[in-house]
Amino acid sequence: MKKTPTEEKFSLFYDKWVCQLEEYLTFLVQDYTHHQYDHSHYQNLIAKITTHHKNYYRVKWAAAHDDVCAFFTPVWLTPLENAYLWVTGWKPSAVFRFVDTLRKTGTGLVDLTEEQVKKIESLRVKIKMEEEKVEREMERQQVGLADRRMVELVKLARCVGGRGTLSSEEGTPTTIVGGEVVALLSGLERMMKMGDCVRLKTLKGLLDMMNPKQCVELLAAQSMFHVQLRRSDR
Repeated sequence: MKKTPTEEKFSLFYDKWVCQLEEYLTFLVQDYTHHQYDHSHYQNLIAKITTHHKNYYRVKWAAAHDDVCAFFTPVWLTPLENAYLWVTGWKPSAVFRFVDTLRKTGTGLVDLTEEQVKKIESLRVKIKMEEEKVEREMERQQVGLADRRMVELVKLARCVGGRGTLSSEEGTPTTIVGGEVVALLSGLERMMKMGDCVRLKTLKGLLDMMNPKQCVELLAAQSMFHVQLRRSDR
């Protein structure tokens, strides 16, 4: 199936974005492996990666404004990447599992203080509540899509329009249906942004609690998962 202009454009952007993420991951792993701990160097690298993530959402939101449906059936993702989708992206609470795994395996974040652990747990609870809020909105949108009024309006528009000659006069069934569809698409866009905001809030919240070395360990784990998920299905 031929890609839409939005799908084509975002597919190219996403490929470049992941390649850049993989490059940053190489720097993260090399620095950590060789214990080249330099406070200012780590901070510079962390700033580049967080800016990289923010840029992703900036481009995503602009593209979604033109075709939000493309982000609910993203052709630029592999089947495995699609399997891990939660409202057009990664599930925020998944990052806390990275924290848990790094600590349990001793591969990172072993120097978290008791105070940091408490703050992380508090953030985990808040993010879970934010996720549930997004999921309630998703359920509301799904109910709206299957609403009897929408179904009846579509049927009515077909009856009035005949063989594809639908009237565009204000107040006709076709115009009403068009308005309903616009409202639904607007709702999907709002829901997508809600999910993205929780993702950004989660990442920022965790990084704000950690020192540069800990930030590098977390970002390396998350980036590696993202890159390997894409590689493994190709």
